[in-house]
Amino acid sequence: MFTSFSTALSALSALSTGVDVVGNNLANLNTPGFKTSVVSFHDLVTQSVGAGLGETQVGFGVARPVTLRQFSQGAIQASSGALDAAIQGDGFFVLRDSGGAILYTRGGNLQVDKAGNLVTSTGESLMGWFDIGGAVDTNKAIGNIVIPVGTLKPPKATTSFSADLNLDSSAVAGDKFSTPLRAYDSLGNEHVLTITFTRNATPGTWDLSVTLPGEEVQGGTAGTPFSVNLTPASISFDSNGALTAPASPDGIKLDAIPLANGAADLDLTWDLYTPAGAARLTQFAQASAVSANEQDGWAAAQMTRVGIGDGGKILAQYSNGQQTVVGQLALASIRNPESLIAVGNNNYQLSAKSATPAIGLPGTGGRGQVLGGAVEFSTTDIAREFTNLIVLQRGYQANSRVVTAVDELSQETINLKR
Repeated sequence: MFTSFSTALSALSALSTGVDVVGNNLANLNTPGFKTSVVSFHDLVTQSVGAGLGETQVGFGVARPVTLRQFSQGAIQASSGALDAAIQGDGFFVLRDSGGAILYTRGGNLQVDKAGNLVTSTGESLMGWFDIGGAVDTNKAIGNIVIPVGTLKPPKATTSFSADLNLDSSAVAGDKFSTPLRAYDSLGNEHVLTITFTRNATPGTWDLSVTLPGEEVQGGTAGTPFSVNLTPASISFDSNGALTAPASPDGIKLDAIPLANGAADLDLTWDLYTPAGAARLTQFAQASAVSANEQDGWAAAQMTRVGIGDGGKILAQYSNGQQTVVGQLALASIRNPESLIAVGNNNYQLSAKSATPAIGLPGTGGRGQVLGGAVEFSTTDIAREFTNLIVLQRGYQANSRVVTAVDELSQETINLKR
């Protein structure tokens, strides 16, 4: 009978731990990426009473409970944060704290610190790959991701251009159609090329010319368009309005244009065909008109915005409309995540029981996907936690009654000698 004191007290201690766990789960109801813990109870060694053959067995109560963290998928909801990210599936973001320790997290509320490092809301640095020398090489070892905040994207000189258009088949010899097209030099200066189509006396044939302002060209005359030599200088269509010459997918080559502003010569190619081999020009009985034009250069630009896209790509947007991948988040896959130790700030560290993390790109090697502009919510189920709280409370009350009852029985036993 007197072991009932320690038995009931062990239950009170274990149930108190259970209430603490439930309280922690409810406290983190709105913590992004939080994983609910559950309490696992197990009994203590049982003693045999009587002949020792196990006819009567009385336990010594309940042992200190074990807490198990359940890494189930939390609900993912869109957020307004450009740097928010959520993991759909297995895996953890890899972090490095101020002391150099490697940590893991599912929380995806990210930001950029004053040094340009991509960090969590509590200051740990995200690890992955970032732009070095104009490319993100995911074959190298991961490191702290540094965002080139405030950097100037260098210009790119135009090397090729194209125009998707139709030329009016009803045009007569001498009719002209012109369209402007922008091009950029090596310094990022913009130049406007004027492309002119002149109907030739030969059916289905158009002569070509490309000009730009004379003051922009070395040896040019201000106010007089400078004409660029083309090879070839004409195009032809068949009776169905399809482009037949030039038939080469290499397009039309423009002679190098020496510029007056000190930039490198413009060396341009006019693409008449798509990469799939379809002609960009037609000749039908419709008004001559351009439907699209394109060129591969751009001016120098300032970074205006950074965000995380799907797949964990870190995208930088520039003032000229260009968007470039400047980084890539890494994910770590851990076979037994239940062995991780929570260290606060939504972070975990490896324990002696943890498997070696496998680090790689999202969506590979069993790792989940990273969704940009989203947050993974806590897995705490408020209804389940309140149910657990009621059960634990009733268990605590019942075991406290055991203590009271045993105390009364003890008093009655002591009173027997009086």
